[in-house]
Amino acid sequence: MAPYKLADFDAVLAIARRGTFRAAALDVGMSTSALSSAVSKLEEHLGVRLFNRTTRSVSLTSAGQRFVDQVSPALKDIHSALDTVRSQQETPTGTLRINTFATAGREILAPLILECLRRFPGVQIDLVTEGNLVDIVADGFDFGVRSQNLVPTDMIAIPLGPARRYAVVATPAYFEGREPPKVPSDLKAHACIRTRLPNGALFRWQFEAEGQPVQVDVDGQITLDEASLARMAVLHGVGIGFFMEADVREDIEAGRLVRVLDAWTPPLAPLCLYYPSRRNPPAAFKVFVDLARELARSSRPG
Repeated sequence: MAPYKLADFDAVLAIARRGTFRAAALDVGMSTSALSSAVSKLEEHLGVRLFNRTTRSVSLTSAGQRFVDQVSPALKDIHSALDTVRSQQETPTGTLRINTFATAGREILAPLILECLRRFPGVQIDLVTEGNLVDIVADGFDFGVRSQNLVPTDMIAIPLGPARRYAVVATPAYFEGREPPKVPSDLKAHACIRTRLPNGALFRWQFEAEGQPVQVDVDGQITLDEASLARMAVLHGVGIGFFMEADVREDIEAGRLVRVLDAWTPPLAPLCLYYPSRRNPPAAFKVFVDLARELARSSRPG
């Protein structure tokens, strides 16, 4: 019998699901070359090509599609059986894959991710930060972390902390000889750090007055696509920046940055950890959920 491994079948399904070897390799925790080699060996043992490969894309052959259709239910049952066994572990082990966006990743890293690793040395965490909202089930993630209003309705959600806010900031030196903005429209007279969204569009700064949203297209010499870079630019006095409060809270408290338009940035929806219902989740999954609930309780006011 050919030496097939469960990981080989998982690899085929990941490629079929993701459409590229690179994305599939991230899903299954392998290098692209190792993934390609594993699939090639499987195809050699089977004596049939499962994928049509070009320099730009990967697609299933007709034989590959039949293979995926028949193997998928069986693999789901196998993984369910493995989950059942892992749920009985006394010591949680295994890898948890979490999808979020960069700002949220920074907020949950210390209190949730690193705390989990400290308490449970056998657990590994693969944290993926991306700007686009993904289907965590289809893309092979155990958990997602997003703003509460973006969590799919069919998911179980745990609010991870208090409401969040935006913060508009610049250095004290920037405001020397300049009148700080009193209302969002005043930003037109200032140099601002513009940010680009993952889809390529420029981010419009978000404000609120008496429950009504106000959006402002700002001007400035530099456009960036990552908050940590924008923070560096602001700290160098290039102009005014727009951030999640958590990203610049320490700078404000230390006096490195001055906050403006505070009354125009009311609370936003909190972050949530979310996940699909699972009948017999592995022990690592259960302890991570318990830790998230513990964090949620500790962050409630009062």
